[in-house]
Amino acid sequence: MFALLANIFGYLLSFLYSIINNYGIAIILFTVIIKLLLLPLSIKQQRTMKKSVELQEKMKVIQFKYKNDADKMNQEIMNLYKTEKMSPFSGCLTAIIQMLLLISIFYLVRCPITYMEKISTEDVNKYITQLQEEGKEVSQVYPEIDLIREYNFLKEKNPDDSNIEKLNLQMNFAGLDLSKIPQQNMSDYTVYIIPALYILSSFISIRMTTAMQEKQNKQKTLIDGKTGEEINNKEKEVKEEENEMDAVMQTNKMMSWMMPIMSISIAFVAPLGLALYWLINNILMIGERLILNKVIK
Repeated sequence: MFALLANIFGYLLSFLYSIINNYGIAIILFTVIIKLLLLPLSIKQQRTMKKSVELQEKMKVIQFKYKNDADKMNQEIMNLYKTEKMSPFSGCLTAIIQMLLLISIFYLVRCPITYMEKISTEDVNKYITQLQEEGKEVSQVYPEIDLIREYNFLKEKNPDDSNIEKLNLQMNFAGLDLSKIPQQNMSDYTVYIIPALYILSSFISIRMTTAMQEKQNKQKTLIDGKTGEEINNKEKEVKEEENEMDAVMQTNKMMSWMMPIMSISIAFVAPLGLALYWLINNILMIGERLILNKVIK
């Protein structure tokens, strides 16, 4: 599945690179296009997030009312989801798609010669063997990145091979070498610039999401107070005592942190091209949430 998606994404990235002839700019345009394709899903996710605030208040009432009857409580909660035309697993689809994208684009950036330039495995292995025979070090995890770095040597070794020119990828972007891996170049301060910006953008994105959810909770509480929603005194007391996040909110909060932490860990052991994709994706996500939060009511 991941290799198939990486192969499909490779066609798009290769097309963009053939026009721009710069790997970094091609990745930026690639990220914008993927974000636009996923825009309908983002709109649906934003609407679900706003509607889930209302559901949480109603669920608390059901949980209090049927706290001694678990079967009845679960039945009423499922009826609530059905009435509101929502699925209790509505947030899972977004998480699954994000995970698919994360791993598939990691495949693409790890093996750009295979997925982007479409060079056969046999030729890739031939070039790797040629480097190893000359005593040159080839990474077991990122061998194709080493092939790109050794383009000049391989061109001399294979003067009649038309595929060699495909190894000549322009990896320099804004003074940064996107083929570099932070873990392997820890003495080079430039390798930390993109991962550091990614960490900062992740923190801003998470804080923004949390702030939006808290604001919606406050607005819902004010609306309920003004409309005189019929909640008995005991239920109001429980509502005040359980003012903190319920189990669902806690799970969502944990998931919102887990993805960036996982991505940051990978960013330090992967080529900078991957971290650039995540950075641009975060910037676009922040702008998207600001706009959709204003538009979607």
